Amino acid sequence: MIITYHGGQFVKFSQGDAVIASNPFGKNSTFKQIRFGARIGLVSANHPDMNGVENLSHGDKTPFAISGPGEYEVGGISISGFTSPKPFGEDGLINTIYAVEMEGIRLCILGGLSSAELSSDLIEGIGEVDILIVPIAGKGILSPGEAGKVSVMLGAKLVIPVGWASKDDNELKSFLKEMGSGTASPAEKITLKKKDLDGKEGEVVVLEPLTHA
Repeated sequence: MIITYHGGQFVKFSQGDAVIASNPFGKNSTFKQIRFGARIGLVSANHPDMNGVENLSHGDKTPFAISGPGEYEVGGISISGFTSPKPFGEDGLINTIYAVEMEGIRLCILGGLSSAELSSDLIEGIGEVDILIVPIAGKGILSPGEAGKVSVMLGAKLVIPVGWASKDDNELKSFLKEMGSGTASPAEKITLKKKDLDGKEGEVVVLEPLTHA
């Protein structure tokens, strides 16, 4: 699996010919739009910075768009969507948390999660988390401290923070401190297999936001 980060809440997961894009930028986003073909587009909330599934079509590729709670199966990839305990943003938008099973690796994408108070039923539904995509920016979503709490609560093996602006970002520094990870050395991508996660517990990987697909 190859994981790349494009800024905001936008993350791309590639496994062979299968590409999943979570929370791509929409046409009214403050972020520069990025276009590439994807099999699946995940939208946590109907916000311009997260709802750009129209940008995931390329050539004869049109994504299967998922934008809410439920159980889905697409090309052997299992996806479960769960409603967040609280809405986020000034407009009180509903946020969906996604758990994705792909090639034996379980991903959890928190989207615009605004509360660290997760019920036992929600934690059980999400299940064992191999890789967690967690927002850390505060301002209506999880603060660095809350993000750290959720990372531990879900028992994630690998944690990828999103929503930060630069490696000198105060929120990123605070989150790394919270997780006991020291300073950031952002990587352009992560390439891993299921076995690479063995023995990991709350390890943080910082990905450099890319400006291209």
